[in-house]
Amino acid sequence: MLIAGFPAGAWGTNCYLVAPAAGEECVIIDPGHQAAEGVEEALRKHRLKPVAVVLTHGHIDHVASVVPVCGAHDIPAWIHPEDRYMMDDPEKGIGRSIGMPLMGELTVGEPDDVRELSDGTTLDLAGLTLSVAHAPGHTKGSVTFRMPETADIPSVFFSGDLLFAGSIGRTDMPGGSMADMFESLARVCLPLDDSTVVLSGHGPQTTIGQERTTNPYLRQVAAGQGTAQAPRRGM
Repeated sequence: MLIAGFPAGAWGTNCYLVAPAAGEECVIIDPGHQAAEGVEEALRKHRLKPVAVVLTHGHIDHVASVVPVCGAHDIPAWIHPEDRYMMDDPEKGIGRSIGMPLMGELTVGEPDDVRELSDGTTLDLAGLTLSVAHAPGHTKGSVTFRMPETADIPSVFFSGDLLFAGSIGRTDMPGGSMADMFESLARVCLPLDDSTVVLSGHGPQTTIGQERTTNPYLRQVAAGQGTAQAPRRGM
C-alpha cells in the first residue's frame, strides 16, 4: 500500500494520493488550495496514474484544486450531494469572503464529471476499496473514507475534518452542527478498532486508540456527553 500525503495551501490541508503500490493507479483525496503542483510532483515521484478525486467535504481548502487536477487527467470527482453547491460558490460554505489576496487565483466550479457519494456505499477504485460514511457536523455533506485491514497494514480511516489528533472539526460555519458532530463521532468513529490509522484533513496522523484515550471530544462522546464548542481548526 502506498499513501503519499502533503499539507497544501494557506490552511495546511492534507491531500492524499492512495495506491496499491508505486507505479499503479491511484485515488486523490482532497486536492485543496494550491495542491495541484504537489499532486503532480507526487504522481511523477511514485509513477502513479490517477483515476478519481474523492472529497471529504466541500470547503474551499479541500476542493480548490479539483478542477485543474481533474481536467489535467480527465478523471471524475466524487462529493456528497449536500456539499456539491460549494464547488460553484465556495463563499456560501463559509459564510464570508474567502479573501482573494490570501487565496490567490482560483478556478471555481465543477469539473466535467461529478459523481455523488452516499452513506454506506463502497467505492472500488484503482484496486482499492473505500467505504463511505456520511458524517455531518463540520458540514452537512461531510463524509469519511475507510480502507479495510489487510495482512500488511491496519485499517486506514480518512476522517476529513471530522476527527483530528487531539481535536475535532469546527462547527461554527454554515451547515455546521455540534449535535451532528457528536452523533457522527459516536456512529462513525467509536466503533472502529483501536489500531485504525487516522489520516485527517489537518494535522498529524493518529490512531483511534490514541484518540479514544486522549481526545477530550471523543471521550465526552464515549461517556454519553458532548456539549463543548468545537475549536477552530482549518476552514
